Amino acid sequence: GPVLTQLSSTNAGIELGPRYLYLEDPSGSMNLRGARDAAAEGRFKTVGEQNPNFGYSKSAMWVWVELDNQLDQPFEWLLEIPFPTLDSIEAYLVAADGRVAARYAVGDLLPFDSRPVRHRHFVLPLSPPPGERSSLFMRFQSQGSLTVAATLWPPALFNQQSRDAYSGMSLYFGILAALFAYNFLLYLSLRDRSYLYYVLFVAGMAVGQASWNGLAYEFLWPALPAWGNLAAVAGFNATGLFGALFSRAFLNTRRAAPGLDKVLIILAAAFAAWMTLAPFIPYRVNAMLTSATGLIFSITATAGGVLCLARGFSAARFFLLAWTLLLVGTAALGARNLDLVPTNFFTLHAMQIGSALEMLLLSFALAERINLLRRGKEAAEAEAVAARREMVAALERQERDLELKVAARTGELRAVNERLVESEKTLRQLAHHDPLTGLINRALLDERLAHAIERARRHGGGLALLFIDLDGFKTVNDTHGHAAGDELLRAVGDRLLLGVRASDTVARLGGDEFVAVVEEVNRPADAAHVAEKLVASLAEPFSVGARPLTITASVGVSLYPADGPEAPTLLKWADRAMYDAKLGGKNRVRYSAGLKKALEAHNEHEARQV
Repeated sequence: GPVLTQLSSTNAGIELGPRYLYLEDPSGSMNLRGARDAAAEGRFKTVGEQNPNFGYSKSAMWVWVELDNQLDQPFEWLLEIPFPTLDSIEAYLVAADGRVAARYAVGDLLPFDSRPVRHRHFVLPLSPPPGERSSLFMRFQSQGSLTVAATLWPPALFNQQSRDAYSGMSLYFGILAALFAYNFLLYLSLRDRSYLYYVLFVAGMAVGQASWNGLAYEFLWPALPAWGNLAAVAGFNATGLFGALFSRAFLNTRRAAPGLDKVLIILAAAFAAWMTLAPFIPYRVNAMLTSATGLIFSITATAGGVLCLARGFSAARFFLLAWTLLLVGTAALGARNLDLVPTNFFTLHAMQIGSALEMLLLSFALAERINLLRRGKEAAEAEAVAARREMVAALERQERDLELKVAARTGELRAVNERLVESEKTLRQLAHHDPLTGLINRALLDERLAHAIERARRHGGGLALLFIDLDGFKTVNDTHGHAAGDELLRAVGDRLLLGVRASDTVARLGGDEFVAVVEEVNRPADAAHVAEKLVASLAEPFSVGARPLTITASVGVSLYPADGPEAPTLLKWADRAMYDAKLGGKNRVRYSAGLKKALEAHNEHEARQV
């Protein structure tokens, strides 16, 4: 069943993504009744991701979350789905008595004014009945990437984080507006095509990012859902088109690198084609083509910067750094859209971060390019040598100051990044391991077990799953205290690890329940042998503090493939066998039906061989 989400405090937001159970509906025809029937039949699967992303999928995706409202007064929560380009979202809050307490239908194909809360994200008010359990079912379908994370917010906290997010967006688009205005004025003054392509590049990026973040749909074209659905790919294709033209003009590839010039022309034509065809081909196809072409273009622009820098064009250094940053952002966003990397703050905003830094650096590159051209003219204009030398010196001092500032900021960013890496390692350890015993937890067990089954299926082998429950552990807690109980659990975990191979897996499910996954089980008797050995090992006294403690364990064993091809089935049969061991007197091993048959068949085969 689903993880029960408790609503006991209104002081923090609740991430629902890791708590999802999901069901894929390839035909897209399932309704709420069908989803509830599927939930009752146990057909929903766990997601296990902080920000679930199903990539570019034609299917409709149903997710299910169980809410346990422990508040005794009515309270309205705000459900935020922070991915503005989803085409269709249906949400149903089903009370404990089966009635539908709330029903919503939103998406970027509907007019903005149809949303229950005016916000760039999809925000739905929910009021779960106080003191009761209720079910939240949501159906997602989109031509774009299916990112379906959601957060349940108290209104005050939601308003605060929304204000901070809008402030950050204002800063980003303020930078774009400043760069656009500054370089457009330079174009009017210098009539250099590079500046024209650059300002059009910035404009395309602004349209794409504003559409991607939902701001354009909220503030610019709220009554044009059809255009709003296409604006993101149109904006990013315009960005690619004018970015390619800018690269050609800035690097002068027509003369400096004819081969690279042809590639840039082809990429510009591709972006123009995707932008023109956007209303006539499926959004999913266009988005995937845009992501792939954008990745190729970023690599090409970076290669062009390396080539021109190697040939002595010093302005290419800013150009190279700019496109390298955008390449990283584009690659991260494209990989996230294709569900190749997890969805997190960086991958979701990678292109926005990379594009801001990239456009700043390109502005510097344009400034340096103008400096180079100006220096060449100064050499030919003998009449103004003294004045122009002073100007060049001043510009060089500014450049050195800027380089020092950039170097200092780079060092700060490097230090922050190192701290983030360490924090990420710590969080990953906490997310996948039991804090008391250091063993892996249920989330990582499901992943390890799935991989073990896949290896066994691929190599035609078997594996055993042991469900271990300690006998008399509650007595230890009641008699000697929880500190002694915790120390005993750690000792049990260490002894279980010693009882299996290094390649096997031991996990703690919670309380006094453990699971061991034993791989490469070639004979059913091997599984029985390991289980009996662990029961005997756990029956030996433990040294806890200054006193010995003795407990026993009941173990249930299931076998792949005899008991089924999937992890939930193996866990179910091992759990039942463990309860048989409890009922049979504890301190013993019991086998699943599949393992018993496998043992009988093996014994008969051995007898015939004799």
